[in-house]
Amino acid sequence: MSSEEVIESTKSLAAQLEEEGDIAADYLEALLDIADLDGDIEISVENDRASLAIEGGDLSHLVGQSGEVLDALQELTRLAVQTSTGERSRLMLDIDGFRAQKRKSLAELAEETANEVKKSGQAVKLDPMNAFERKIVHDTIQKLGLTSESEGEDPDRCVVVHPA
Repeated sequence: MSSEEVIESTKSLAAQLEEEGDIAADYLEALLDIADLDGDIEISVENDRASLAIEGGDLSHLVGQSGEVLDALQELTRLAVQTSTGERSRLMLDIDGFRAQKRKSLAELAEETANEVKKSGQAVKLDPMNAFERKIVHDTIQKLGLTSESEGEDPDRCVVVHPA
């Protein structure tokens, strides 16, 4: 691939992700209107995926007790984008900073687990997590120089952290 092709590919990916973000924002705005809820929608691109955040108002019921409503809304939004573009979307949705806080607490858990594994020299198996949570733990463990793998089947799939 020539450098011009790489630049054009990058531009087309950025344009595609912007389009996904716009479609998703329109969908979510209509949903908020139907539910008569206030919220500001921020669109960005992170890690080669569209990312949307809804802030403001009382939106905790759109998150659910442990994020299950947020997960469902994310899937519905992805389907809306896919219906419009014909392409599968990997967009991420956050509401009232739930995922941002979850990301922070999972990184802390991964660091504590890595320290435990380094001390004991033994693998540690964490509680079951969804794919979003496992990815954060895997990424953090990798940055800390250890290895990890997922094992089991959803909804009981979990991360196992191994010594280096």
